Amino acid sequence: MDVRQLEYFLAIVDRGGFNRAASALYVSQPSLSQAVRALERDLGSDLFHRIGRRAVLTEAGKALIQPAREAVRSLQTARASVAAVHELREGRLDVASVPSQAVEPLTGLVSTFSHRYPGVSVAIKAAFTARDVVDMVRTGAVELGLLASTGPFSDTEVVSYALERQRFVLMVPADGPFAGRTAVDCRELAGQRLIVGQPGTGMRAYVDALREQGVDFTVAAETEHRVSLMPLVLAGVGLAVVMDSWRDLARRLGARVLDIEPETSLDIALVTRRGTLSPAAAAFVTAATSAAGLGEAPQQLTDTAAVDGHCVG
Repeated sequence: MDVRQLEYFLAIVDRGGFNRAASALYVSQPSLSQAVRALERDLGSDLFHRIGRRAVLTEAGKALIQPAREAVRSLQTARASVAAVHELREGRLDVASVPSQAVEPLTGLVSTFSHRYPGVSVAIKAAFTARDVVDMVRTGAVELGLLASTGPFSDTEVVSYALERQRFVLMVPADGPFAGRTAVDCRELAGQRLIVGQPGTGMRAYVDALREQGVDFTVAAETEHRVSLMPLVLAGVGLAVVMDSWRDLARRLGARVLDIEPETSLDIALVTRRGTLSPAAAAFVTAATSAAGLGEAPQQLTDTAAVDGHCVG
């Protein structure tokens, strides 16, 4: 068994099949298949059920995923440690982020990091919820994660660094309601048509809490694709409760952004696995915590299990 075989195996898992994995790895499919068969012989077990052109993981294949990620990550860390001697002139850093935080603060963090270490490529992986981010960090799919959270959460396998707070705001089309206003009371959302995200996100938890408190609104659209929120608002489908990170971009595209009163916020945190980080990940954490004025002190991680969401008080 060698690490190349494990990288090929994980590529098939992550890309959903041999054809896509071969294209992503820039190898021929026969070479990829041969390497996987050699790995299966070494392990004494089939890793995939080959059904026509489909490849479905066996139970043995499922069991191999996390150990394979850890082995590949360990080798990547070793390689990056060598590159660190040359001041991080090359390498790659994998970061998971929920969509709103991928707007900000991730854009600013990556910009600062990339200017300081231009040879290190940053790969941003999509996650829909804080739980997704934590799981990706914990299992080694990524080294770092950026999430928004509130409420206590206990996980001994991750460390978190609180970076900032972002409040909830209302994104409104240029010709929409509340003309000439800069703020809106959350009770004024009653009777409005809202575009909401999927359950499990902080923004969805906030609007669900409003409904529980008697603020009766209409769900005009529900979307798992956070990137579609702004186009839907601009098209006049409805209003959207989003994080303050959307403010500048929304205004540049022609939407109006109103503060929601009373203020309710989420904490933005950067999370890592416990133990030794690659030099690139350690440098990113240092840059992020320095920008937030936190030094290196880890903060307790929180989760998006519920939003305080009190409309009044």
